[in-house]
Amino acid sequence: MRRLKAPLVRCALVLALLLAPVACGEPLKDKVTIMVPWSGTEFQAFYAVVKAFEKDHDIDVEPQVTRALTQQLDAAVAADAEPDLAVLPSVGAIAKYREEGALRRLGIDTQAYVQPFRGLGMHGGEVYAVPVKADVKSLVWYDARVTPRPPDSWTALRSRSDDWCLGLESGPTSGWPGADWIADILLADGGVDPYTDWASGEVQWDGKPVRDAWSTWGDLVNGARTGAAAFDFRAAAKRMTEGKCSLSHGALSAMAFDPAQVKDDGYTYVPSSREALEVSADFVGKFTGNRSADEFIAYLAGARAQQAWVDEPGFALSADSRVTRYADTTQGRIAQMLRSPRYTLCFSAADAMDPDVSAAFYRAVLDYANGKAAGPLLEALDDVQEELGYANPKSPPPPAPLCHTP
Repeated sequence: MRRLKAPLVRCALVLALLLAPVACGEPLKDKVTIMVPWSGTEFQAFYAVVKAFEKDHDIDVEPQVTRALTQQLDAAVAADAEPDLAVLPSVGAIAKYREEGALRRLGIDTQAYVQPFRGLGMHGGEVYAVPVKADVKSLVWYDARVTPRPPDSWTALRSRSDDWCLGLESGPTSGWPGADWIADILLADGGVDPYTDWASGEVQWDGKPVRDAWSTWGDLVNGARTGAAAFDFRAAAKRMTEGKCSLSHGALSAMAFDPAQVKDDGYTYVPSSREALEVSADFVGKFTGNRSADEFIAYLAGARAQQAWVDEPGFALSADSRVTRYADTTQGRIAQMLRSPRYTLCFSAADAMDPDVSAAFYRAVLDYANGKAAGPLLEALDDVQEELGYANPKSPPPPAPLCHTP
């Protein structure tokens, strides 16, 4: 008995030490993981919303930041190691993960969100993803102090000899700035029906409307194509401050302008169309049964978090119709377009495509910028589309109309 007493005492002490933090310390908080692609001011704005949530909830949010979000999320889903939440940068990704059974339904009311954003996160009347951050892409930017106001038509812009700021490098998704630009031209010049037919895989890439859009883009940026495939898209807009280019295309959040230059209307924009605008959004979806993740995603979808997000640096926009206050007047004017009956809003074509098709689209843009002819590239994209079944009339229709008037 004496021989056993000392080991038993030591075991009791070890167990007491192991249990002490649980018994005497702070209770462990619930944890929510979320995979995001943001960096710089975009991530800072999101993280400010995270900290505000943590202040009022007994939950820790752990962002997992990656530039290769689609690839990393695919690997996590395949390994049954999904994050609780993830940013889904495309409607195609939402459909893909939902059809695989990886994406879970959300008990969230998104009726306050304007169309087409609300419908694209739904299927069969159920919400599967929430658009937490929106953008308007159909904008042509210029320095009003040195550059005359550009016309709001691609035909008129094509006849001018402007120096465009062009950068296509963006890590694993390099090429997307050119893809957005081509889609914007097709939407403005071809109209809503050809745009949606193309984005939905119902027409060929080598058909006239798409081919004409590639040709127009090539003519516009011809002098800027050299080196653009390897030049960072954010750095491209900064060249405007150095007087090396005069016009830039895309969303305000992608311009990397100094806030002061935008605030005083020094750097301003014209819409590239008088009728239809290309828009996009970052959606958040849920991949696990973590109930704390439900609390966080509901918070992100609420007007309070949406207002806080747009108040932060980074020029975020909200598709929530309840968010109408923007401290920056330029940012506020762009946000008004999301609620204006003047424009038809059409979701980004590349974001509406199957992720494999959009990836091939981006690669073709890079090849085109590097000097390859458009014809063979468009024929190759038709082959990719056909292999994935998008040329088959029995293919499933888009989850919701890609274009909608608020």
